[in-house]
Amino acid sequence: MKLSVIQSTLAEFGLQPTRSLGQNFLHDQNLAEWIVQQLDLQPGEAWLEIGPGLGALTEYAVKRSEAGALIEKDDRLIEYLRGRFPGLPLMHADAAQVDVREFFPGGPLKVLGNLPYYISSQILFHFTADPSPVTNLVFTLQKELAERLSARPGTGEYGALTLVIGRRWQAKYARTLPASVFVPAPQVESAVVQLTPRDPETLPPCDGARFERLVKLGFSQRRKQLRKMIGEDLPGCVAALVALGLPETARAEELSLEQWCSLAAGPEPASTVAMADLAQDLHKELFDVVDEEDRPIAVATRGHVHAQGLRHRAIHIFVFNGRGELFLQRRSRWKDVHPLRWDSSAAGHVNAGQEYDETAGRELTEELGVTADVTQIGTIAACPGTGWEFVRIYRAEHEGPFLLPPAEIESGGWFTLEQIERWIAARPQDFATGFLECWAVFRKGEGMANDK
Repeated sequence: MKLSVIQSTLAEFGLQPTRSLGQNFLHDQNLAEWIVQQLDLQPGEAWLEIGPGLGALTEYAVKRSEAGALIEKDDRLIEYLRGRFPGLPLMHADAAQVDVREFFPGGPLKVLGNLPYYISSQILFHFTADPSPVTNLVFTLQKELAERLSARPGTGEYGALTLVIGRRWQAKYARTLPASVFVPAPQVESAVVQLTPRDPETLPPCDGARFERLVKLGFSQRRKQLRKMIGEDLPGCVAALVALGLPETARAEELSLEQWCSLAAGPEPASTVAMADLAQDLHKELFDVVDEEDRPIAVATRGHVHAQGLRHRAIHIFVFNGRGELFLQRRSRWKDVHPLRWDSSAAGHVNAGQEYDETAGRELTEELGVTADVTQIGTIAACPGTGWEFVRIYRAEHEGPFLLPPAEIESGGWFTLEQIERWIAARPQDFATGFLECWAVFRKGEGMANDK
């Protein structure tokens, strides 16, 4: 928007930019169009703008795709935005408090915004935290924060924020914006940053929660030696540092993202090649082949059973927290069936000679790293939807956190039952078919009575 248009609009509505909301309106039209271009919006793609203000970015985004939505906190701007962009859904809310899980039914989402400085880091963490449907973010931030996101090891800007976001997102410092392109002009320079998903195969696989815990602990007193900061949480820390070619006296800021991932992976960090090899080894597991009455009639390898569509056995576990939310896992990219699809909290095959109940307890520990009482709540006969598995469904209670093995699970998160219901209705292709079968049984049976 031109400066004159911004001024006349503010005067018409009797508005003054509010410092408490960090309002600085962009008046350079060329820059506004350029910022939207960085999002690479295609016709029909879903997008979300945080804090549209008077719509300087919105007018260019909606020209590229009409499948957008807005979040605006300032109640003084709601009427104006609804009048100017009547076709766009508008949420009158604080973006830092919006439930990001609600966007999953809409599919992959691109996000942009000129973020208020006072809350930009909070919004940044909120929309990049796992799980998230977001695939691309373009934010205007305070220059200092932008430099921290894209910082290199050994610099003063490099820290926990760099690494926690950088493990999953590639941050690109795109452009510095002078204060003069905003009204009122802020006291500091701004910068445009683009965040795109990082290819996980470029980093040593590790559990995200453990990675974040170690990084924050390591940088809590950044001038202290790392072994003194994380030694209690990471047995063998000194040996791990030496194995990475680092001195025992290394400090947190000296380690690269790759080295931090290796530390978080444990004493024998796995490579993506090792993950693929492990997935291949799973083909050699032995299963009981069963008849139509679920009676064992033969033993065969996992690979043979799946290739031939033979009947076999499996368990699924639905893990709930105290709020009644269900934990869903996103299957590893190395899975031979339904890679990167969303699935039950834990699931697994019953190996040859074993029973359903003992398998349920084992899978809960192997996939989530916890123990809990499990109760059977349903059964499913072998069918195409389950991959010809006889399935027994179990329920467990646990608050987490969980330790997710990279070879099995890409990521995971808690969802309300209503969110899952809407997500399945809108995008069933996001889920493993076995989970969809289990979900249908759960919602009709005993599980429905216990989901309150």
